[in-house]
Amino acid sequence: MATIINLSFTQVLSFHRFSSFYPKNTPTLSFNFHPNSSTTLRPISLKPYHSVKPRAWIIAMAVKNLAETELVTVWPENDGPTGELPSEAGVYAVYDKAGELQFIGLSRNIAATVSTHRKSVPELCGSVKVGVVDEPDREALTQAWKSWMEEYIKVTGKVPPGNESGNATWTRQQPKKKPDLRLTPGRHVQLTVPLEELVDKLVKENKVVAFIKGSRSAPLCGFSQKVIGILEKEGVDYESVNVLDEDYNYGLRETLKKYSNWPTFPQIFLNGELVGGCDILTSMFEKGEVAGLFKN
Repeated sequence: MATIINLSFTQVLSFHRFSSFYPKNTPTLSFNFHPNSSTTLRPISLKPYHSVKPRAWIIAMAVKNLAETELVTVWPENDGPTGELPSEAGVYAVYDKAGELQFIGLSRNIAATVSTHRKSVPELCGSVKVGVVDEPDREALTQAWKSWMEEYIKVTGKVPPGNESGNATWTRQQPKKKPDLRLTPGRHVQLTVPLEELVDKLVKENKVVAFIKGSRSAPLCGFSQKVIGILEKEGVDYESVNVLDEDYNYGLRETLKKYSNWPTFPQIFLNGELVGGCDILTSMFEKGEVAGLFKN
């Protein structure tokens, strides 16, 4: 008499990620086997199959193709806000009034970014397509942007004009920072005047001078970093001097302590007079006094 062995299993998979590969109701699999007298049965090991896709690939699939995404009109400046645009993070494509794609970008706030473009280059902003990215970390945003770029390039054979190398029309340019001032030509050059006189001349010939640890682009202590941040945020035009530069400002720390009668750094001068250090400037900033004092 034949022996029938029925093996049944149901492998449960995550429908959220693999819905396009597996149906909702995974069928039960049955194996019918009819051994003869000489057959030896061996155990069978069945392991779950996992086809894990990269996370960024999965999220990018949630964003519609560029061609399938609906165009939204960008209203002129005086005709109201771009109310239809989302404030979430994602990818966006800007078209001019003739319907030609000008730029593909990514943003943490699509509505705010498009509004900025509309103000800076209104002649190039006629309509826009947007794709919101869920869980928008850098990898997911970049992948969504690349998918739209690759789709456009595949169709046209070129990149959008605003994305061409060297085109800064759509990107906000960071202002170039001033170089830090140096008091001497070099450590081994004999000074013809005392260092204290050089300090006195420097603070009197420049309206605002900040003596800091490190450079303005890379402060080397938290207090100097905070002072630079306040001056930058308030739009103060100032000069900076690195008191740790032993090559061109050798001996400056001790000289400046005596000159200002102030033992710590940073030190901020206005019109040749010491304003104070980080604590004083921070207090002024919290009271809203910095802009009025330094810009007058």
